[in-house]
Amino acid sequence: MEKYRDGQRELHCVFVDLEKAYDRVPREELWYCMRKSGVAEKYVSVVQDMYERSRTVVRCAVGQTEEFNVEVGLHQGSALSPFLFAVVMDQLSEEVRQESPWTMMFADDIVICNESREQVEENLERWRFALERRGMKVSRSKTEYMCVNGREGSGTVRLQGEEVKKVQEFKYLGSTVQSNGEYEKEVKKRVQAGWNGWRKVSGVLCDRKISARIKGKVYRTVVRPAMLYGLETVSLRKRQESELEVAELKMLRFSLGVTRLDRIKNKFIRGTAHVGRLGDKVREPRLRWFGHVQRR
Repeated sequence: MEKYRDGQRELHCVFVDLEKAYDRVPREELWYCMRKSGVAEKYVSVVQDMYERSRTVVRCAVGQTEEFNVEVGLHQGSALSPFLFAVVMDQLSEEVRQESPWTMMFADDIVICNESREQVEENLERWRFALERRGMKVSRSKTEYMCVNGREGSGTVRLQGEEVKKVQEFKYLGSTVQSNGEYEKEVKKRVQAGWNGWRKVSGVLCDRKISARIKGKVYRTVVRPAMLYGLETVSLRKRQESELEVAELKMLRFSLGVTRLDRIKNKFIRGTAHVGRLGDKVREPRLRWFGHVQRR
């Protein structure tokens, strides 16, 4: 998105939402996809045995219903269900990917991207057809469209004649994506998440009986991960990186019982708590992610 922003080019994205995705997977489609993916027949038989004659009841205010058969969908709460759903979606994506290559997927979170609004609309229709042919359904009310670096009158996307809601930002996999390609809101969210984490362990971090080394370890374990979540995929500007570092130093000063009036250098604060610069820590997961992508 940064490349499209810097090049002043449009990128059209549709965030597809599926209605009750896990509950709508047909069992026969599941067996077919498992075999197509190369799963050994004995494992297919084991899963079939788990799902055969499955029954459930519905509990309500006046009691519970009689037992009834469940003949569609994946088991709720089962550790195996996410894997089985991924098998189905992987086979479906293989079919659609031939026609619409710009697609990102994580479980049932699907993003369709293209430089052309008309093409992204066409690809959305292909996905709708492939999904509904397998018993799943695209939610018209929750599926949203966003145009990155869009100009006035950039148009809208339609799904079977119905206009898809156009938004300026979207929360995808816990991170906020903005249509202007910037990340100010995401950085502010990360700062807020860091403060929330700090407050949860403030009883430890502000305890004068606990050593600075232990406080630093607690901070690195609880607070920093909340601040850095998802930032390996974000190209931070110096101003945004500085905003994160300012927030971190405030937390460290509070933890060590130091104020700015004490005129203690930031380098000494970090050394006392054994906490390195946040900017360096941000770059570490980014380089790991780059290496992961290169190996793929």
